[in-house]
Amino acid sequence: MTILYGIKNCDTIKKARNWLALHNIAYQFVDYRTDGLTLAQLTNFANACGWQNLLNTRGTTYRQLAEADKTDLTETKALALMLAQPAMIKRPLLIHDDKYYLGFKADDYQSIFGK
Repeated sequence: MTILYGIKNCDTIKKARNWLALHNIAYQFVDYRTDGLTLAQLTNFANACGWQNLLNTRGTTYRQLAEADKTDLTETKALALMLAQPAMIKRPLLIHDDKYYLGFKADDYQSIFGK
């Protein structure tokens, strides 16, 4: 099973979903905002990808955080921030054949799916 996690109005998510549709790849889409996200799921993602990789520090949501929230960032603190504001999670997160992939690049997806 292939699962794509993200936020439906994100441009990168739209690109990934279009790529998957164009290549007739069946997948389940999970929207963090609509479908929700648990600490257990987020912890699993962090264990698979690394919490530093999962945290999108280049996005507006992260950049608008108070400096106190960004200072001395630990995994526990980062996971709490991402759980409270899922827009801080790097998108998309693709799970395919029990492997985790962050971000979208068409060439990477071609390699992942053998297209």
